[in-house]
Amino acid sequence: MLHLPGQSYRLCDGRTRRGFLRAGFLGLSGLTLSDLLRVEASPSATPNASRRSIILIWQHGGPSQLETFDMKPTAPIEYRGPYEPIDSSLPGLQVSEKMPFHARIMHHTSVIRSFTHGNGDHWAAAHWILTGYLGATGNDRPARKPSACAITSHLLGPTRRGAPASVNFNDGGFGYHGASYLGVAHNPIRVGEFSYGNEAGRMPTAEASSFQLIDGMTSDRLGNRLSMTRQFDELRRQVDASGQHAGMDRMSQQAVDILLSGRTREAFDVSSESATTRDAYGPGWGEQALMARRLIEAGVRFVTLNTGYWDDHGNIKGALDDKLPRHDRAVGVLIADLAERGMLDDTLVVTAGEFGRTPRINPGAGRDHWPQAQSVLVAGGGTRPGQVIGATNDKAEYPTARPISPNDFTAIIYRSLGISPEHTINDHSGRPTKLLPGGTAPAELF
Repeated sequence: MLHLPGQSYRLCDGRTRRGFLRAGFLGLSGLTLSDLLRVEASPSATPNASRRSIILIWQHGGPSQLETFDMKPTAPIEYRGPYEPIDSSLPGLQVSEKMPFHARIMHHTSVIRSFTHGNGDHWAAAHWILTGYLGATGNDRPARKPSACAITSHLLGPTRRGAPASVNFNDGGFGYHGASYLGVAHNPIRVGEFSYGNEAGRMPTAEASSFQLIDGMTSDRLGNRLSMTRQFDELRRQVDASGQHAGMDRMSQQAVDILLSGRTREAFDVSSESATTRDAYGPGWGEQALMARRLIEAGVRFVTLNTGYWDDHGNIKGALDDKLPRHDRAVGVLIADLAERGMLDDTLVVTAGEFGRTPRINPGAGRDHWPQAQSVLVAGGGTRPGQVIGATNDKAEYPTARPISPNDFTAIIYRSLGISPEHTINDHSGRPTKLLPGGTAPAELF
């Protein structure tokens, strides 16, 4: 995968992490052209009979349940937060006033209010939810297990030949959307640039240009800019200097072809959509959501959208005043569009992060990490709409009914796609390992 480094940002624990522009998924970590051809010839690369796909909207850093789907308007002010609830299209369910686009489509969705676990470490929690296994912490970050995204690529492949199995916008999730020991062939194609917010506390933005291939390159402009060889040589020097890899293989032209030609390339070009559709989605994350729908139509099985950094330890109102309306529009319009096109039953849409936020607002007017309760949105993919699963107490502190675990969460994805959690794959040592060590998709959701 070609990684073009971007600006460095500081995380909540003081560590820095590099944003990336990412294009392609081959060429590094020893994957050669011959490897690609073998992958394409393997059974796992053959499109599966299942028509189901998934769009996972990952809210990196942890979204607040109290400012989205589990509002507590009668709680004390230090708990209930800055927003008022509004009615939604699902009778009896209210959402934040900052989420009018969601309010219109909630009858297409179900909300899990009782998602819960006990790990407040960003890395450990994200790894657990995205892979089904614990295995990483802030002090020990490498992925230990392949993600559900990579498992889907490995077992199902794309829904149409000529498309990649998975695409990841904006690199959220601490790298745990990747394939680990399944190999780089099952990493998602990664495009866009992810920001974490800087030391001054400004929240990340997502401009439309962030989602164009290699800073807006077209197939024509690709030859007019620095050549791939020069870019790759520079990347080789950077990686060799970092000691991350002993060496790198050549960039495969077929990887470039997947991105810059055919259905997949066309899916990134939203100019063919009507002005009405483009205006409905809007710029930035909205354009990203439109691309996601187009990628699903082109045959991509698993698309991940990463909408910013939700780790709002301070000034949560200022942060959400900026971020929540953009997220709301992207997701709400996406679900409405999928439903109108008859695509929703075959496309599972899920929004989640690694944990929720502290019910009591802290002295900095923010909310801290709170894994005990989070709200998760689920739509389509064979799930039953119109449900509110589980409940929390009067301050949204912990579940009072139907707790749902990280493994249950991953089991929802697998069940929608027709994958058995009991299925085994061989780990890096050749030992058969279950996709999930436990967990069950809620029966009422299906």
